Amino acid sequence: MIGRPSRPLVTLLLVPALVACSVVGDVRRDPPSDPAPPPDSAAPVPTPPPAAGFDEVRAGRVAAAERYDDPIVEFSDAAHGWALFASCDGGPPDRNCPALLFSTLDGGRSWLTVPHPRSVADNQQLYTAPGLVALLAEPHGWYTSTDGGASFVRTDGESPAWRAAQGRFQLIEATGRVGEWDGAALRPLAAQPPVPELNTVTSSTDLVVVAGAGDEGPYAAVSTDRGRSWQRTPVPVPDGTVAVLRAKVAPDGQVWLVGERSDRLDFPALWRWQGRWEPVPAQSYPSRIRSVAPIGAGRVAVTGPYGAGVVIDGRYTPVAWPVGPEHHLTTLADGTVFARGPGDVVLGIGAGTDRRWVRVAVEGD
Repeated sequence: MIGRPSRPLVTLLLVPALVACSVVGDVRRDPPSDPAPPPDSAAPVPTPPPAAGFDEVRAGRVAAAERYDDPIVEFSDAAHGWALFASCDGGPPDRNCPALLFSTLDGGRSWLTVPHPRSVADNQQLYTAPGLVALLAEPHGWYTSTDGGASFVRTDGESPAWRAAQGRFQLIEATGRVGEWDGAALRPLAAQPPVPELNTVTSSTDLVVVAGAGDEGPYAAVSTDRGRSWQRTPVPVPDGTVAVLRAKVAPDGQVWLVGERSDRLDFPALWRWQGRWEPVPAQSYPSRIRSVAPIGAGRVAVTGPYGAGVVIDGRYTPVAWPVGPEHHLTTLADGTVFARGPGDVVLGIGAGTDRRWVRVAVEGD
């Protein structure tokens, strides 16, 4: 079974595609606990169809004693993943419970043992991006590998390789300014975008997008010359209040704005970039959600108490995906939908809503 322990020391974002987006203070945190389904809303939600079965189940077994708790499992694309067994018997790691690390090159069909560079630590965490894996072993530091775990480089803070994986343009923590990664450092741009309370930056081909939300509503700006100049772009005022505005890039390069409400479990406001920000309605949408992720072809996928659904052509449509209310969706670098549940991870391989669903489980001997 697959689980995900809490992460007390996290400073980077989840994104659906790690390399596409940088957001201060929001890196792949565990999603909030599920709410109770609310009373019926004014616009009834269509009845979800029966969930479809998995196209394939990949149950891998690894050399981990029974006393180990469920592992942390991460994938960077449909083929490459990592599993970290980091605690035992429901307690924190100790010398009698060294961390165990495994990798897969075939989407979880088989797993290889990788020596952990610092297997005894107070807190063990795992992060991955295309071509690298980063391990946090507190208080000893970060250990990053770009050769599949054959070697690791230790740093006191995040390694240059991990920072580079967050994208060329990123927010500089605690400053609210946009920086450009030059291979060694994140340097502030000479021209800063005219966006108050900036909290997100992302890029797609030649377009750089920043966004934020303040008392007067959502704001955004774009650059087409790699941040040398900025154009303030009006964001049509949505129904309801937006507390946090996030820019996200779909697998096909389409840029979206997702306006989170004060209660993150309320259905968000949505906009899509089409030379300007166009509001995307979602008729008959559920009042509560757990996760939202652009998946390409002009579509946004949602999970929540009502199951899975997709916003298509301005309407919320339930879909028979084998993911439940507790699955949290993101998109990986290759466009694969990655759904994390309390006891498994699910890979949705394909494009748009046309996907092949694979359940991946990693269990010890």
